[in-house]
Amino acid sequence: MAIIDPANDPALMLVQQDSRVDWVRLRTLLVLRWLAILGQTIAVVTAAFYIGLRVEIGLCFLAIGASVVSNLVALTIFPENQRLSDRDAMLTLLFDLAQLSFLLFLTGGLNNPFSLLILAPVTISATALTMRSTVILGVLAIFMITCLSMWHLPLTTLSGEVLALPGLFILGFWVSLVIGIVFLSAYARRVASETHRMSQALLATQMALAREQKLTDLGGVIAAAAHELGTPLATIKLVATELLDDLSDQPTLAEDVTLIRDQADRCRDILRSMGRAGKDDLHLRRAPLGAVIQEAADPHADRGIELHYDFHPVDGIADLDPSQQPYVWRKPEVIHGLRNFIQNAVDFAEARVWIDAEWGDGFIRLTITDDGPGFPQDLLGRLGDPFLRRRNRVDQDLRPGYQGMGLGLFIAKTLLERSGAKVQFINVADPFLTEDDTHGRLGARVKVIWPEASIQSPDAQSSGALGPNMPIMD
Repeated sequence: MAIIDPANDPALMLVQQDSRVDWVRLRTLLVLRWLAILGQTIAVVTAAFYIGLRVEIGLCFLAIGASVVSNLVALTIFPENQRLSDRDAMLTLLFDLAQLSFLLFLTGGLNNPFSLLILAPVTISATALTMRSTVILGVLAIFMITCLSMWHLPLTTLSGEVLALPGLFILGFWVSLVIGIVFLSAYARRVASETHRMSQALLATQMALAREQKLTDLGGVIAAAAHELGTPLATIKLVATELLDDLSDQPTLAEDVTLIRDQADRCRDILRSMGRAGKDDLHLRRAPLGAVIQEAADPHADRGIELHYDFHPVDGIADLDPSQQPYVWRKPEVIHGLRNFIQNAVDFAEARVWIDAEWGDGFIRLTITDDGPGFPQDLLGRLGDPFLRRRNRVDQDLRPGYQGMGLGLFIAKTLLERSGAKVQFINVADPFLTEDDTHGRLGARVKVIWPEASIQSPDAQSSGALGPNMPIMD
């Protein structure tokens, strides 16, 4: 058993892409630019009229005015809800970076403590844009602060005194800015990527659960149709058989009646086949634990791998009858999650998969074990996280249709945890035990543990019949 991946579902393909496009609203960047314009204006006015520094006020306000004009033009041309493409957002941030660098050039370069703000455009890019755009902005930011460290207009007082830091301090400030650009952009991108991937994975989980619920409901509707149409089809067949006896001397009519009877049988078989997967959905809300597990495993029962079931009470509790299994809720998330784990075990098993369940001590425990290669050791501690990737292609060689992203495993784990379960992943291989000791169980194992109160039906002995079919309400 290894990492589960989602099936080739066109809907799930939407969440397998790092779709960092059209994330940023133009209005958001314009609001940030207005704040920057306000701060720059206050800083220039304070430096020139209150601190007494000689500042090129005309050129400074020319740079600030360029930002004002660009904002006004953008507000006039584009609607408020305009979202920028990656390229447009990068160019917008590049303008801000160039405008700030020009202001710093006019006001002392790296001697100006506000040069720290050059980190802002790169950090914004790291959180919202692609890696390519972030690298471009980061390289340009480093280039600009390097130029500012060597070429800039000095800060001078009204008396002519030059305010400048020692060269060693300028070098240290330059190094700290470079490190800040690299570290903060990498850190911000990492956090934003994790948040984005988790959001995508949760969306995929919701889609998978919604699909499972729709399939469950559809199966129930088909089962109800088969149940309701069973009597009319049986009547048609009975009448056709009686007519066939009466028309034995009229071969042409007898052939038509035979066709009617055969088609009635065909309708019955089609409805029975269509409703097989979900035939209990309208008739049972809960079922014995073993029935729910076998229902989850049923699609993978005929794939050439032996499925061994063992359902029993916890050892040491003598007053529990193994044949009296607890009734549990037949929740779509439980069936879908278990089905994913069983599919994964079957995909990587050599010959056998063991599905064991026990109950009786306040918990219901389920283990799924195979005799395959086991979980990859380098990913064992991270199983359950979405979008896991490996540097090698071992999993692809074992199962070419899978990409090793871990999204399916995340979906299964999330769905089961939603039902109140705790999920554990381990490898059961032990170099000190022989195959006779372990009965071949040297592969991967998934343990699912529910508190009985979270999954067991309150009425353990009830079959949960819902009564007659009811019309579907809009």
